[in-house]
Parts: sequence; C-alpha cells; structure tokens
Amino acid sequence: MRFIRLLMLAVLSFTLPAVQAGEEAAAMRLTELLSQAETISARFSQLSLDASGTQLQETAGQLVLKRPGLFRWHTDQPMEQLLVSNGEKVWLYDPDLEQVTIQSLDQRLTHTPALLLSGDVSQIRENFSIEYKEGGSVVDFILRPKASDSLFDSLRLSFRSRVLNDMQLIDSIGQRTNILFLNVKMNEPVDDGVFNFDIPEGVDVIQE
Repeated sequence: MRFIRLLMLAVLSFTLPAVQAGEEAAAMRLTELLSQAETISARFSQLSLDASGTQLQETAGQLVLKRPGLFRWHTDQPMEQLLVSNGEKVWLYDPDLEQVTIQSLDQRLTHTPALLLSGDVSQIRENFSIEYKEGGSVVDFILRPKASDSLFDSLRLSFRSRVLNDMQLIDSIGQRTNILFLNVKMNEPVDDGVFNFDIPEGVDVIQE
C-alpha cells in the first residue's frame, strides 16, 4: 500500500515496531514449544472441507516425528496411505494402487508442513509471518507464508498445556484441512529405521 499523506506515514512509523515485536514474541514462543520435543508420536484425525464447509474426506491414522526432518504419516484403511521421510527422501506408498512415489524431500517449510513439527525451528521466522494468542492453557499460532508459491495460505497450530493439540491448513481456494492430534507422546525413544521404507515386491515405482 502506498501512503500519500505524511500523517499516514507517521502512523505507520509508530505501529510497525509494535507489529515486529509481536512477531518476534510469537516466533520465540512457537520455537520454545516445538523445541521441547525431539520426538512426537500420536494418533490423528483429519477432516477436509471445501470453501463452503462441505465435507470432502475424513481419515485417521498414526504419526511419528523425530527432529530433524524425520517423519512417518500412516493413514488407516479404507484409504490407506503411507508417507515416510528419512530427512533426504520421501516415499509415498499407496497399497490400493500398488504404487510408491519417491522424491527428494523439499526442505521448504511452506511446501512440507510436516517439517514445521520435525524440522529446523530456526527457519520458521524466515518462512512465515506469525501471530499468536494465549489464554489459560491454550496457545494458538497463525502462520502465513511469505513465499508466493506456498501450498497453503495460512496454517494454525494449537497447543494445550504445552502439548500439540491440532492443526488447520487453508489453501488458496478456501479448502480447509483440520487435523486433531490424540494421545500425544513426546520424547520417547524412536528407532531411525521407522523412517525408512522397504519397497514391497511387485509394486510400481515412480521416481520424481
């Protein structure tokens, strides 16, 4: 926005430091909460809605995360899928299609939301503008990507009693994905072998 009047420019000069201070506080608070967990395991329930609020899909499953950059996201039947990353490669396995897609892990947080939970938290401030509000035991963060080619327009992360509770992503056409985390366990030992994938025999392999 262009400010023509000096008065409007003066208002900006007074309000901008307050906004920056708020973002700095939000980034520090989010970094503190994410950094407390080297590993996370949980059940999840995922609901996708279109812009009008009509349900598109509902799934559930199990996730395991380990810092830095390791994650395993297993969606239950009847829409079973397995997404696994060892920090370098990503495997997406679809048992119904008997197909696995392999690609290099996109290290951009705006393209791989799982890295927000398992990646380098120091990158968050570089990739997002951040707001937060805190009330009692609940802390909500709203993250908006700074890059124009992000896969989503906004992401909300919520913590309850310092434990990850839920996440919501909204894309450019208004579609929402709500993810609720259940039975969250932090800092329990996780073998790195969990984050590798052995390709079953007879499965089609697609390299990207």
